[in-house]
Amino acid sequence: MSTDKITFLLNWHATPYHAPVFLAQKLGYFKEEGISVALLEPNDPSDVTEIIGSNKIDMGFKAMIHTLAGKARGFPIMSIGSLLDEPFTGVVYLKSSGITTDFKSLYGKRIGYVGEFGKIQIDELTKHYGMTPNDYTAIRCGMNVSKAIINGDIDAGIGLENVQMVELQEWLSSQGRPTDDVQMLRIDELAELGCCCFCSILYIANEQFIAANPEKVKAFMRACKKATDFVLAEPEKAYAEYIDMKPIMGTTLNRKIFERSFAYFSQDLQNVKRDWTKVTNYGKRLEVLPADYQPNYTNEFLSWPLQGESADPLGDQKKMAAHQAAIAQNGGCRRCGDAVAPASLVSA
Repeated sequence: MSTDKITFLLNWHATPYHAPVFLAQKLGYFKEEGISVALLEPNDPSDVTEIIGSNKIDMGFKAMIHTLAGKARGFPIMSIGSLLDEPFTGVVYLKSSGITTDFKSLYGKRIGYVGEFGKIQIDELTKHYGMTPNDYTAIRCGMNVSKAIINGDIDAGIGLENVQMVELQEWLSSQGRPTDDVQMLRIDELAELGCCCFCSILYIANEQFIAANPEKVKAFMRACKKATDFVLAEPEKAYAEYIDMKPIMGTTLNRKIFERSFAYFSQDLQNVKRDWTKVTNYGKRLEVLPADYQPNYTNEFLSWPLQGESADPLGDQKKMAAHQAAIAQNGGCRRCGDAVAPASLVSA
């Protein structure tokens, strides 16, 4: 049976940073644009690029490095916009593990990773620091890195500052332990990348679907832009609407993840050329992309003025410094530099 409904696959189960697409659904923004959207959750996040690339699903979310690698593997996918810009990503651990800020302290440890590219990243880093894959034990955890650390199944694992670190901080707090016992060895710093953009979360779509439905794609992105504007302008109201639609989001932990994710929401949803250039080169360095690979993204479906931040050669460093300072001091910051998330949004 054919349908005019757009199918959209999340990169994981429903998570606080997915708020814009759910709000576009709940608040009628998709309907206003004349489109109907089915929001779906994957059983295995690793399947997303293949499912969208094989034309079983029209659109979805995926990280930049996976979007590049998926196209390189023969799946016709393209990024049509950004949801989250540069969430800090790295090896998350507890101080009690014996791991320190010295990467070589990972020697002999059990390191968890989500999918195949996490393993590739750690292997490349061990080589960078004079170690080999035999110097640690790799354990595939999927997205359950925090649970595996808490259960003692791994000593550390690859995670996001706005998700896994928050989960572990909340668990430490429940145990009466200092929340700063959770630490991160950031991959962008270890690999000397200058940005965390390899884990930026993107709106992606099947190229055949894009070619056949350009107006639907534009309508979808307009609705998501309107929802993102609402999240950034009125985060408390937006979160309340989100948990009204998804009651499972109505927990202290999820609120904190939402607050921490606020720093990374892209204001104009653009694919930033500078970031794509860096991550494409990183993919070639990891040998998951061929030497002649051309990035698979476009901004042609974003019908509003785009910000000029990518023209600033120091944009990455400035943005990271602003994010770090605001997160440390206020629990979140706006994408636009020194504007801080409303104090009422930040947990006590």
